[in-house]
Amino acid sequence: MATATEKKYIEKIGRRKTSTARVRITPATKSAIIVNDKALDVYFPTEELRLAVNEPFNASQIAQKFNITVVVKGGGIHSQAEAVRHGLARALVEFDADTKPTIKKAKLLTRDARAKERRKFGLKKARKSPQWSKR
Repeated sequence: MATATEKKYIEKIGRRKTSTARVRITPATKSAIIVNDKALDVYFPTEELRLAVNEPFNASQIAQKFNITVVVKGGGIHSQAEAVRHGLARALVEFDADTKPTIKKAKLLTRDARAKERRKFGLKKARKSPQWSKR
């Protein structure tokens, strides 16, 4: 079986709410993050979203020397950023297994399963019921 360094790239999937991100990391001399054929700072315009995406690098303290291409679908921009973060953390663990304890301690490998609850029949929303009237 080929090790992680012999492969051309590592591909992992990250999810959050209804967003799914396919993350590919390829070792390179300079770092570049491309999300849906756009640069990271163009696709995620706020600093908060860019910090969320780069969180696995900060937690693992791996030098950011990767070409990263991401295809992300579904959900809003915030859940997309968190899906990219999840996929990137999984890919970094496969690239270097020694970083798993630190990334796991930062809670980046856990898939955040919180999603919108479905609307039930007879109710206005998932749990809100119509106003009760005595007669």
